[in-house]
Amino acid sequence: MAFKITDECLACGTCLDSCPNGAIEEGEIFKITTACEDCGTCVDMCPTGAIIEE
Repeated sequence: MAFKITDECLACGTCLDSCPNGAIEEGEIFKITTACEDCGTCVDMCPTGAIIEE
């Protein structure tokens, strides 16, 4: 399973702070990198539901 961050992202940083693997890159819209281990923590923490299964 892989995750992606959609256009609903507000770049609030909640996912960035919650990722135990540092697998989220900052930007206008954040991106999940190959360091992602599919734990799903970011999905649960995103206030806008912008992280979905790919």
